[in-house]
Amino acid sequence: MSSLFLALAVITTGLYAGFLLTFLIAIMPGIAVLPDERFTAAMRRFNEKVPGPVFLVLFLGVIAFPAAAVVGGDGGTGRLLAVAALVCAAGSHLITIAGNIPLNKQLAESEGGDDSAARTAFEARWNNLHRIRTALSLAAFALLAVAAA
Repeated sequence: MSSLFLALAVITTGLYAGFLLTFLIAIMPGIAVLPDERFTAAMRRFNEKVPGPVFLVLFLGVIAFPAAAVVGGDGGTGRLLAVAALVCAAGSHLITIAGNIPLNKQLAESEGGDDSAARTAFEARWNNLHRIRTALSLAAFALLAVAAA
């Protein structure tokens, strides 16, 4: 059973890390060149759509499946790698919950106001937090992939 949870952990963590990486290397650079009103409108729409059912399965699976693999595991190096991955994933989620989500809410609440000020308050801080959570998620994926090998 633990090998099933480890496989599910690798899959969900890989998909989640890939999602974050796509935002980092393609979406954010792509919208960075937009004027303020278009940038803020695009980010507001992304923030409305992202927390859908598929995203929530990944978001929760990134914690639940590695935790289940650790609890049901047989010890050894694979278990230690899964614990390290779980710590990385939890750190990424804490950044999301304590940093990115409040910035998303702040941006949403600024709709109809000064888009330039809203972007200034949002973009650099959000991107910095996003870089860290992406790195942590990629580390979690790599650790789980090695644990499963």
